[in-house]
Amino acid sequence: MTEIPKTVDKQIRKMQKGEITEYHIYKRISRRIKNEENKKILETIAQDEYKHFKIWSNVLGFEAKPNRLKILVFAIINFFFGYTFTLKIMESGEEDAQNAYEEIANYYPIATQIMHDEDTHEEELLNMLNEERLNYVGSMVLGLNDALVELSGTLAGLTFALANTTLISLSGLITGIAASLSMAASEYLSAKSENDPDALKSAIYTGVAYIITVAILILPYLLIPNPYISLGIMLGSVVMIIFVFNYYISVAKNYNFKKRFLQMAAISLGVAALSFVIGILVKQVLGVDV
Repeated sequence: MTEIPKTVDKQIRKMQKGEITEYHIYKRISRRIKNEENKKILETIAQDEYKHFKIWSNVLGFEAKPNRLKILVFAIINFFFGYTFTLKIMESGEEDAQNAYEEIANYYPIATQIMHDEDTHEEELLNMLNEERLNYVGSMVLGLNDALVELSGTLAGLTFALANTTLISLSGLITGIAASLSMAASEYLSAKSENDPDALKSAIYTGVAYIITVAILILPYLLIPNPYISLGIMLGSVVMIIFVFNYYISVAKNYNFKKRFLQMAAISLGVAALSFVIGILVKQVLGVDV
């Protein structure tokens, strides 16, 4: 029998552990899915992963334990970001394994069949993904983008005009809550005028995205007494929110991450900078001193 290189043996061990780990991840995700068709597909894929695990276990002569930390991490990702994002992250990892399968197939031809199964997984997953929250991406973008632009600009202007974190946070909170209700109502009326049966859901997604953004941006002013340090943290939070949201959307909906991130960041930070200058002018011209 041809001697198996250590690098190939190491790859097989990695594959074995990966298969049993992904088996548990797919099983966990399937339990949280209400759609019976999607649930059945995930359960089938989970069983395929277990079958692959048993194949590699027979090759190696022992069974590996799953990576419990990875299972926990993906369970958390699935809880916060949904199964579409989670499964696409997992599938991107399987794409990286194609070269390894090809090398292993030189010694164990069964690797070719396993690689085919993984490709089939990807096709099935992409076809099944119809997560409710992704149907309201437009509403989330509307709420998030409006909150980032409007509130970051407002807080930046108030920072120099008032220079008092208590007044800034209070003013920002009142403005943010009023604006979130206004945006949600506008989204509802807009969707209703187009006879959208899910107008209320669209409004809720818009309002929730706005409120969460408001809370994150105002938090520094509530915790830190120095308004200018709070301003810096708030602007950093703006960039972080834009980064996380656009990364999520780019993975889940196959959008161009870099282009969308730079556009939103430029608009939000540009408005904040302009508002900051307006705050300085207002303070100088009107002689406001709080």
